[in-house]
Amino acid sequence: MSEYHEPPAGAAVSQDDRTLAMLTHLSGIIFNFLVPLIIWLINKDKPEKAFLIDQSKEALNFCITTILVYVALFIVTIVTFGLASPLSFLFWIATVVFFIIAGLKANNGEHYRYPVALRLIK
Repeated sequence: MSEYHEPPAGAAVSQDDRTLAMLTHLSGIIFNFLVPLIIWLINKDKPEKAFLIDQSKEALNFCITTILVYVALFIVTIVTFGLASPLSFLFWIATVVFFIIAGLKANNGEHYRYPVALRLIK
């Protein structure tokens, strides 16, 4: 598993990149993986967009993780005849909170790492 290496502290992040990174995180609330995937694909070969690439990958990884959790929760809900359905709602609230926190941190130029996310896109 590869380790995360944050860029040097002196590396300035433009306001445009910070704003786009924030919107990339917040878009996960409605569009899930679509916007982070598009932002990452557009910028992945641009070294000057290191912050934006990093944050779009982070948002994309978290979105993929949430999809997998929702599939698992759906199966558990069916197996328990609907008794586990409140877990989906609670999980949705938690993901919205994490997306908002990530968006705020990205807007401040901080590299945000979701506490629980599979790092499938490296």
